[in-house]
Amino acid sequence: MDVVILFGGSSSERLVSVASAQNVASLLPDAACWFLSKSGSVHVVSREELSAHAKPFENEFFPKAAATFASIDAALSDGATKGKTFLLALHGGEGENGTLQARFEKHGVAFTGSGSAASARAFDKAVTKTLVGAKGAKLAPAHVLEPMEAAALEQKLRALFDEAPRWVLKPVADGSSVGLFHLTSKELVSEAAKQVSASKLRYLAEAFITGRELTVGVVDEAGGPVALPVSEVRLIPGGAFDYAGKYLGKGTEELTPAPITDQERQVAQALGLLAHTTVGCRGYSRTDMILTESGPVFLEINTLPGLTKASFIPQQLAAAGKDIRAFLAWQLELARTR
Repeated sequence: MDVVILFGGSSSERLVSVASAQNVASLLPDAACWFLSKSGSVHVVSREELSAHAKPFENEFFPKAAATFASIDAALSDGATKGKTFLLALHGGEGENGTLQARFEKHGVAFTGSGSAASARAFDKAVTKTLVGAKGAKLAPAHVLEPMEAAALEQKLRALFDEAPRWVLKPVADGSSVGLFHLTSKELVSEAAKQVSASKLRYLAEAFITGRELTVGVVDEAGGPVALPVSEVRLIPGGAFDYAGKYLGKGTEELTPAPITDQERQVAQALGLLAHTTVGCRGYSRTDMILTESGPVFLEINTLPGLTKASFIPQQLAAAGKDIRAFLAWQLELARTR
């Protein structure tokens, strides 16, 4: 019971976090399960309660028992927490932006995944693009859109079509599954501007790149980081790689390993390794890219990618012949020796 699976949070991807925790808990039968609520309180929940939660990608998880700790700081400063190792099954928001990692570092409590500084760098897509681009990675043309009124934003979005015929809008510092907009024509600009403006978030407008959508996991092993087999995401006509496409099976199909040539695989894996090491990730990461005729174009990197039964990292571990329980055990060992 020295291992704690921490899941939940307040981000737009908190439902995915519950699904990751369900899968990890089934693989680590002796681990405790702690739920971080949207309000910040921490609830110790039973494995039975977690596993019984149905349709986690669609239904919010509400713990039955009252909070055990008022906050994550209260939990981490409790004497009984010392010596425990936390497996972070959080996605997006405070789970990936470095905020939570900084709390663990402050209290000297072991946790899986990248540290606070690397997490913060990776979570800001604009910062990551700058860092990885400086190392030679190909990038799509992009513009950062600061929060503004809908009318002003609509004017800026319409001007983008002078540069490229299609654009993708996604939050600069949040997951890309929620709040994603595909601007395939100017007719879609007005509604997108209203929704983006209402979110009050900084957004990244990225020129749409024609090619094959790939994603590559990287795992830190004893001898250094190793790239896993490549996965490809294919859109069914009319589909989009948004929340419904990723997690509800609506409009996409995933192929692992990707049906690409050895050369294409090597350059894709090289980009995944470049992003992982440039950002300073630890443990594991997953890099998304578009494979074009002239090579892969970097999109973003995820420091705590999903660990659900259907997620890419478990898919790629299986394709590589690597046991996921051994992977989790090694992540916990890396956390303890951080």
